[in-house]
Amino acid sequence: MAFPVQAQILDYCVLALISKGDTYGYELNQSLIKNLDLSESTLYPVLRRLKRDKLLRTYDKAFDGRNRRYYSITPDGLEMLKEFDRDWSEFKYKVDEIVGGDRK
Repeated sequence: MAFPVQAQILDYCVLALISKGDTYGYELNQSLIKNLDLSESTLYPVLRRLKRDKLLRTYDKAFDGRNRRYYSITPDGLEMLKEFDRDWSEFKYKVDEIVGGDRK
C-alpha cells in the first residue's frame, strides 16, 4: 500500500534530488518513479512551477546531436529545501509519536 504523494512532498523530493547535482528531466523522473508511486506525466508541471517560483533554473547541454535540458537548484531553492527539511523532521517526529512505541 502506498500513501498518496502530495504536492509539497513532491516539491521536497525534487529539490532534494536536484540539490545533489544538476540533472535532466528523464533521469529525475526515473528516480522518482523508482521510489514513489507516480505517473510519468507528474514531474514536468512540478519542474515548471519550481522554475517559475525561482527555486530551479535550467540550461541546455548538447547530447547525441540534440539538447538536453538540465535543472539546477537556486539559492532560493536551497532555502526552501532547508525549510522542507525542518518541516519534514517535525512532521515525521509527530507521526512516529503517534504510530511508534509498543504494540501488542
